[in-house]
Amino acid sequence: MVTEHAVQMFALQNQMMKYLFILVFSFIGLMSQVHGRVSSPNILFIMSDDHTAQAIGTYATVLKDLNPTPTIDSLAEEGIVFENAFCVNAICTPSRACIMTGQYPHVNGVFDLGGHIKPARQTLPVLMKKAGYQTAVIGKWHLKLEPNFDYYKVLPRQGKYNDPEFRVKGAESWPKNVVVHEGQHSSDAITDSTLDWFKNERDPDTPFFVCHQFKAPHDFFENAERYQSYLADVEIPEPETLYDVPASFGSLATRGHEDELMPHMGTSIGKRNPRRSYAVDLNKRFPEEFPLNYNVETMSERETTRLAYQAYLKKYLRCVKGVDDNLRRLFDYLKAEGLYDNTVIIYTGDQGFWLGENDYQDKRWAYDPSMRMPLIVRYPKSIPAGKRSDAIIENVDFPAMMLDFAGMELPATMQGHSFKTICESGGEEPQGWKKAAYYRYWMHMAHHDNPGEMAMRTKKHKLIFFYGCDYKGGNQTPPAWELYDLEKDPSELSNVYDHPAYRQIRDDLKKQFVTLRQHVGDDGSHHPECEKVVQEFWDYDSDDREKAIQLSRQFKMRREQNLRLSGARPPEQRK
Repeated sequence: MVTEHAVQMFALQNQMMKYLFILVFSFIGLMSQVHGRVSSPNILFIMSDDHTAQAIGTYATVLKDLNPTPTIDSLAEEGIVFENAFCVNAICTPSRACIMTGQYPHVNGVFDLGGHIKPARQTLPVLMKKAGYQTAVIGKWHLKLEPNFDYYKVLPRQGKYNDPEFRVKGAESWPKNVVVHEGQHSSDAITDSTLDWFKNERDPDTPFFVCHQFKAPHDFFENAERYQSYLADVEIPEPETLYDVPASFGSLATRGHEDELMPHMGTSIGKRNPRRSYAVDLNKRFPEEFPLNYNVETMSERETTRLAYQAYLKKYLRCVKGVDDNLRRLFDYLKAEGLYDNTVIIYTGDQGFWLGENDYQDKRWAYDPSMRMPLIVRYPKSIPAGKRSDAIIENVDFPAMMLDFAGMELPATMQGHSFKTICESGGEEPQGWKKAAYYRYWMHMAHHDNPGEMAMRTKKHKLIFFYGCDYKGGNQTPPAWELYDLEKDPSELSNVYDHPAYRQIRDDLKKQFVTLRQHVGDDGSHHPECEKVVQEFWDYDSDDREKAIQLSRQFKMRREQNLRLSGARPPEQRK
């Protein structure tokens, strides 16, 4: 017979067992969290400004034999190299905003160089802190408002190459606390600052997320003095299209009617563009790079192009060399401290850059030299070495991948997707992975004479629509479409939009483009006057083409009138 006392004792034992189970499982959960924190990889995100894939040895271009990037090439040999990584807007501020938010420019609101991201909306560092990471950003920031990192030391605006100033946390509110690195080049100062953070600020018991971001090699390419002799006596190999681009390249949008806009679309290396060229600009800034008898007014266009190209590439590659040498210093420290192999290291640029191909400078175009980003990821604990991938990656995907390594669930607001599994599989794409990259450049005819454009890039084709207007639908240039077969024409030199053999491919791609615009949320509501022009010329029938010819003539008249008013010589008066 069971007594009342026995029942009470049995109930008490059950209650004690219940508490014991709760205690045990709580302890296991706590230990799992601690273990997760200890085992979480460190993450080092390295980004150089305007460092294009063509200037990295592992991407095998005409510059490969110059070996400007042995440190970055070693990183590539030990990790995975992405061949088809693209920015969604090839200009500094929008690209950086995409990486901080995981959103396209028309969603995060950063369309151009005037944009900014409020601290609370800097999703990447905010979530890294929630994941238990110690966060720091050092170098170029370019997003106007205060970085939402535990530690920051960032250049104001574009920053200076020499004697750089940095904004830091301090007694006063952002952006008043400033420190100066007198007598230093920015690449050296940024690396010194990151090493100082590792030595004096890093918590060894907490994983770190560090953004190490160089100003170099942003134009006008002011290299450190010690690199002045580098490549001084070397003849830099020239791209095939430096002097002559085939007639099959481009369209009414980029060439004008009967090529009347060739001098006015895209700033040049030589003196093709009378408004802005490196033949003039570099000579003014760095006359020591040119012969004593250099005279842009009397020399032929071919000769000025040749000399300007040599100066342009030498200054650019000297800045690249400074970046690579400083990365060696940074990596040597990580190796010495036993951190190198427990750190996911990502190397990229904020977009591509033109190195004289088609006589273009700068970036902005939807063509691959500016749209493509270098992207290398190394983490030997889960990423096999020596792999390459042709998976399509966009810069809106970068934060998703990093947060995935940190073990964080992605918020619904983030449009990018993690490609961690692609890294770890050696390049194999998961089912349903994206088939196309979206691109849009909004800063119509600003700074470097690039018309407003949007594009879709698949592995096989590039479809570009130059709609040619500003946010309000004004200052129109001739709209046109371009289509490139990337398997037959990887340099994008033959526009086959009107070729009969590509008619079905063209029509199918345009339908896919409409769907992609809807998918990424670029529905035209952000700037409706601009979207009205986009829709007007979308079909591009005979009436649209005739109107585009008229717009070409009108723009030519406006541009040449502006040149006369500025005192510049119009194209027909130049040698």
